[in-house]
Amino acid sequence: MKNIIAIQHTQSVQHTNGMIGSWTDWDLTEKGKIQAENIGKKLSSEYEDKKFVMYSSPLKRSLQTAEIVSKYFDVEINFDDSLKERNLGLAVGKSVDWFRENMQRQEHTIDDRFFDDGESRRDLWNRLLPFYDKILNSKDENIIIVSHGDTLSVFNAMWLELDVEFLNTGNLHGSAGGVSFLHLKTDGKRTISGLSDTYYKR
Repeated sequence: MKNIIAIQHTQSVQHTNGMIGSWTDWDLTEKGKIQAENIGKKLSSEYEDKKFVMYSSPLKRSLQTAEIVSKYFDVEINFDDSLKERNLGLAVGKSVDWFRENMQRQEHTIDDRFFDDGESRRDLWNRLLPFYDKILNSKDENIIIVSHGDTLSVFNAMWLELDVEFLNTGNLHGSAGGVSFLHLKTDGKRTISGLSDTYYKR
């Protein structure tokens, strides 16, 4: 039995200023901080009888979301670089408009990269896979993961035991502040309930 709460970081500065997220290290906005507080309050009231282990991307917007939520669970945060957002190479630190005007190629498959020095979605899959295996094989039953949209969409596909090629035609993407509940039951059945539920941030 394993229960994972996957939290996509809440509103951050790049959601308001037209800039690229990726590995640019944006802070949460004040609204994002309130959203994270709401997530922590609501989740902790639902799971007050359970002890959790928490993992987070070290990028500020994820780190700050995790720090706020962790207060309500009285848990330490384990930071893992594999939970960072997808690296967009040259676009890091640039605006969305710059990205659209300067991308080297469109992405049609999971092996394409917008920029030569960025990551493809297969690269992201391969980066995340050791963390996924560690989580799956750990003795921890209750886990909170705080990360980013692209990264969690790949994690969701892994959780459902989909092949990496699924990402060529499908996506399990969420939204800022969305909370998903991933379960591995004793019979081996895997489920995702409430995919990127935005109730908790409100």
